[in-house]
Amino acid sequence: MDSPRLLRRCLLAALSAVLTASAFTPVAHAAPQAAEATVFSDTFDGPAGAAVDSAKWQIETGDNVNNHERQYYTPGNKNAALDGRGHLVITARRENPANYRCWYGTCQYTSARLNTSGRFTAQYGHVEARMKIPRGQGMWPAFWMLGNDIGRVGWPDSGEIDVMENVGYEPGTVHGTIHGPGYSGSGGIGAAYSLPNGQAFADAFHTFAVDWAPGSITWSVDGTVYQRRTPADLGGRTWVFDKPFFLILNLAVGGYWPGDPDASTAFPQQLVVDSVRMTTSDSAGGTGAPITGLAGKCADVAGANSANGTPVQLYDCNGTAAQKWTVASDGTLRALGKCLDVAGNGTADGSKVQLWDCTGGPNQKWTVTAAHDIVNPQANKCLDVTDNNSANGTRLQIWSCSGGANQKWAVG
Repeated sequence: MDSPRLLRRCLLAALSAVLTASAFTPVAHAAPQAAEATVFSDTFDGPAGAAVDSAKWQIETGDNVNNHERQYYTPGNKNAALDGRGHLVITARRENPANYRCWYGTCQYTSARLNTSGRFTAQYGHVEARMKIPRGQGMWPAFWMLGNDIGRVGWPDSGEIDVMENVGYEPGTVHGTIHGPGYSGSGGIGAAYSLPNGQAFADAFHTFAVDWAPGSITWSVDGTVYQRRTPADLGGRTWVFDKPFFLILNLAVGGYWPGDPDASTAFPQQLVVDSVRMTTSDSAGGTGAPITGLAGKCADVAGANSANGTPVQLYDCNGTAAQKWTVASDGTLRALGKCLDVAGNGTADGSKVQLWDCTGGPNQKWTVTAAHDIVNPQANKCLDVTDNNSANGTRLQIWSCSGGANQKWAVG
């Protein structure tokens, strides 16, 4: 990736005025985690031609010299409008009826970019957009997030989470990336996901998501996890993702990374957005819910004993308090008033898990992913039933994530 492409994250001048894991083998499809609260949702219902809901989105305008993109982002519903069938359609056109001026002279293209700054920000949760992307050389659709403090600290110190980017010359591949101080531009840290058998993302709707928790971000496409990043991936550089971010949708035309459109590129092109949603763990009730795993059995605090060091094991589900877990907003899993803890702050395969006073330590942080993994980000390992043994009383541990049935959990 070319470093100038992400200088666009400094945003257009208009926005500046407004604002003051290592990759691993994909695992199977899974439903979103249970026990969640929806904190943002837009299904783009409304009459055809209507603008987006201004209570949720603001429209950015202008060009982008930093990345040498070719489009002019227009206001209102000129290039971003509802289609009357529950979709937002962002349209890139080869036109310039208003005689807009761009960094290179008279603009050749128009498109749209919108964000939730000043309307919605959130910290941690499951963030997803179901979209059908455009096709063609020079097309560059993106769904991403920026730290809400960008107006104060600037980019890249604000942090950036690219949930999905696609460049037109890779019709079957999308990219997920993080950017921060010392790892921005071409130094951004990420991975790519490709569809099998030569499929193109423009052929159908797909769901692009991240599961974002304290100290970890996990990317998925249609529920298949393809990448997880933690502070351990940064080589000592600063992790800037434990704070509020806002959402951005845009369709760029041209630029250093995708290259410019050519004679093969048909216009207009459209990014069709079916929905954008963000959910967070709903732990307000405090009563908890079961964590169900191998052979339909539950994660269980042995003997319902709340003493520090009590083993956590697999056991027949019985509905007792020893099996009621709360996914807390601080990234912990709690039962009987205490936290699921990796004994001795261990990170090695086979480190046992236990119940312990909540300390805020990294050995008590967990990410529940859309692929039904429960991951300790510090170790980058999964909650695992020892030896794949479904007998009552089998200890739970952490182990390198393999996608096996003994590492799959349903929360709630």
